[in-house]
Amino acid sequence: MQAVVYHSDDIRAWEQRWFAAQNSSLGLMQQAAWSIAQQFLEVFKDRSINNIAVWCGQGNNAGDGYFIASYLKQAGFHVEIFAAQLGESNDLHCAAQFAIEKKVQIHSDFDIKRTFDCHIDALFGIGLNRELNTNWQQAIQQFNEQSGLKVSIDIPSGLHANTGCALPFAIRADHTFTVLGLKAGLFTGQGKEYVGQVHLVNLIPIDEELKPLAYLTPTSIKLPKRLAFGHKGSYGHVLVVGGHEQMGGAVIMAAEAAFHAGAGKVTVICHQKHHQAILSRAPNIMLRDINALDEENIREILSQVDAVCFGMGLGRDDWAKQIYQQWFNLLNQSTHLETVLDADALWFLAKQPEKLGPHVYATPHPGEAATLLGSSTAKIENDRIAAIYALQHKYAGQWVLKGAGSLILEDNLYICTEGNAGMGTGGMGDVLAGMIASLKAQFHKAIALHEIVTLHAQAGDELAKQGMRGLQAYQMNEAITQVVN
Repeated sequence: MQAVVYHSDDIRAWEQRWFAAQNSSLGLMQQAAWSIAQQFLEVFKDRSINNIAVWCGQGNNAGDGYFIASYLKQAGFHVEIFAAQLGESNDLHCAAQFAIEKKVQIHSDFDIKRTFDCHIDALFGIGLNRELNTNWQQAIQQFNEQSGLKVSIDIPSGLHANTGCALPFAIRADHTFTVLGLKAGLFTGQGKEYVGQVHLVNLIPIDEELKPLAYLTPTSIKLPKRLAFGHKGSYGHVLVVGGHEQMGGAVIMAAEAAFHAGAGKVTVICHQKHHQAILSRAPNIMLRDINALDEENIREILSQVDAVCFGMGLGRDDWAKQIYQQWFNLLNQSTHLETVLDADALWFLAKQPEKLGPHVYATPHPGEAATLLGSSTAKIENDRIAAIYALQHKYAGQWVLKGAGSLILEDNLYICTEGNAGMGTGGMGDVLAGMIASLKAQFHKAIALHEIVTLHAQAGDELAKQGMRGLQAYQMNEAITQVVN
């Protein structure tokens, strides 16, 4: 079963419905704190933790912190609370009073003069949606400078629960115990940098009004076993179109990725200048000269293939514009084809907006998404979920917004939790385009776009086992073969 991700507003509304049914808000706070304390004991039972500092803010997240501190003291730890002035919540005051009764030492500031084995962040919860003032920024930076294990309650303080943006600083946690439901900001944007390992604390039953925002992509993907009597025609024919006179590498990487993902046949249509290099590297790739084709030739070729990835290394000059116009409508209107638009094809799409067919998969990185929406990269990254919905609303089709916690919008929204920072290198997008075309050519509707993105991320993780720095996209091929098998 796929893990469900919720919007913070929907989680708060769910809570309010629970309280409206005569359930106690203080009781839920106590239950959350008790559950987190028990998970804490289980997760860290093999670690040498004796002294714990709990950092408490002014809202209900701080109330969780006071109760957690009390329960951990009862469990035998030395616990001290470092706290801001209490807010107005009655539940928060009850939690603070409970800590006093349990004789937990409470400091009315964040002036920490001793070393602790663990620091627990209960400064802000999921309601934070504004940039923090200077004092809170300093408190978060001070927290991050501490030695020892760092644990956040619900979401690392300073991180936006829905966008994964730091506001502008956030706690860098080793572990996050998130309450009630998973939040998108834990998995996309900058979130992966701050949350560490995520633990879900289930407390109350889901009601009918609570709707998912997104789903986490499954991590176990099984492709059908190949038939003993299959042949190269059984496994799809992929066409790779691009390769400006001055840019031949992208089509090579896309084509090789298509083969390594299992395609039966791959043809590259590019500038003739690159043919010798392609054949010397991969003699199993078939070739056509992109300048030697008219519309009739293109229609004939498209009738013989199953999937096309278009735009890698195409360029943006007048020649590239002519090629784009020659190919785009034929691809968009050929409903039997699985078509991937990447790189320079997306740049031309932004200049000449068209509605895409349901068989078209567009794969922008944030900069390309900004061009497609007439926005800026910073605005895209500030709300990646809003951006991918805006892309589909404007252009239709199916979308991948690449980056940390890649988003995939097909029938539903998915967040990819795999992949690594080593994949931030030139050519990885070309590899993904080739994989999408290959696996769609082989399986069509039997494999989902989000599953292919996950396989690409898993190949990157396999490649990064010896270290992330210095990875090259052309090295992905063996890892791709491994994950698809």
